[in-house]
Amino acid sequence: MTQRKFKGTWLALVLVLVAVLAACGNKEENNAGNSAPASESPTASVQASASAEPSESASAADSLKGKKIALVMRFNTGTFSAQYVDGVKKQVAKFGGEVTVLSSENDLAKLSANLDSAVNQKFDGILIDHGDAAALTNGLNKAKEAGIPIVAFDSGLNDFEGITNIAQNDQLLAEFTLEKLAEEAGGKGNIVKVWVAGFPPMESRQIAYKAFTEKYPDIKEISQFGDASNPQLDSQTRMEAVLKQYPNKGDITAVWAAWDEFAKGAANAIKQAARDEIKVYGIDLSDEDLKMIQDPTSPWVASAAVDPTSIGTVQVRYLYQKFHGDTTDPVVQLEPVFVHRDALPKDKVITTADLSQYVEGWGSSDLGNTDYLKELETLVGAK
Repeated sequence: MTQRKFKGTWLALVLVLVAVLAACGNKEENNAGNSAPASESPTASVQASASAEPSESASAADSLKGKKIALVMRFNTGTFSAQYVDGVKKQVAKFGGEVTVLSSENDLAKLSANLDSAVNQKFDGILIDHGDAAALTNGLNKAKEAGIPIVAFDSGLNDFEGITNIAQNDQLLAEFTLEKLAEEAGGKGNIVKVWVAGFPPMESRQIAYKAFTEKYPDIKEISQFGDASNPQLDSQTRMEAVLKQYPNKGDITAVWAAWDEFAKGAANAIKQAARDEIKVYGIDLSDEDLKMIQDPTSPWVASAAVDPTSIGTVQVRYLYQKFHGDTTDPVVQLEPVFVHRDALPKDKVITTADLSQYVEGWGSSDLGNTDYLKELETLVGAK
């Protein structure tokens, strides 16, 4: 009985010892499997690992540097175009790229050849200014086949898949100026129209002009002209002839010019003829234009416009979105503002850089900007 009891006790002790050793073994295995120090939480470990990797936006931005871009222009005339080109160049430089400007002197054959050249030279991307669908169809198809992204400004290429079209609200540009003309003319009078067909923005402005003539039947158009080849000089020469045809004060109430180069030419002719009763209303605005509007002796009193520098900036941003692989809208419309002499300071001459202080809505735009493009600017600017 005693011996049997002793054996039972001994067996119980052995079983307890085995259980203790097994538990110690499991604890060691668990500790060996956890490489993080006891004081560091799993979340902290993940965060430390993520911080060692470059951010997604920084990685995307870095891949966009060094792009070579062609700017294919139908014409590069006047200060508006100069400020637009400046906007393109400065924004591409901020992104670490290079721009080559290919101007066509308003020659559609040369415009087509310039686009073909940009494709053949294998530019990374192409910007088009005032393009023409018929003249560019072959080149646009070649660019698509080559995988070269395109963003166009005032070109009417809406029917071409994959191209983003930057456009001003051209009908609103015309409406702003025409309505002010009608208001200041008292809804009646004789006007001269300076306009030219064959350009998408001009055709859009013509829609608003036609509606204007129907709305104000007592405002009569007595003369119309316009030539895009040498617009300022041609407009001045032709306006001088019209003034001789209508020599008396009161014969002409106002001039509506569908382009700032037209407005400058007409205004110069009127000022030289001392016909200060005639007012000029234009479209587009550059530093040179703004100086003329501020001049109390100038007949040019108002214009509607989008900041030309901002247009170039926005166009470049959308091209870089395409580089990044983003899906961009087929049409991006920029809303204009109306600038009248009465809104401008009389004690000093300002530039378009100062205009936002006096005209709401003018100036730089964040349209088309993204986090990775901001990161790109930071990366390029840091070097």
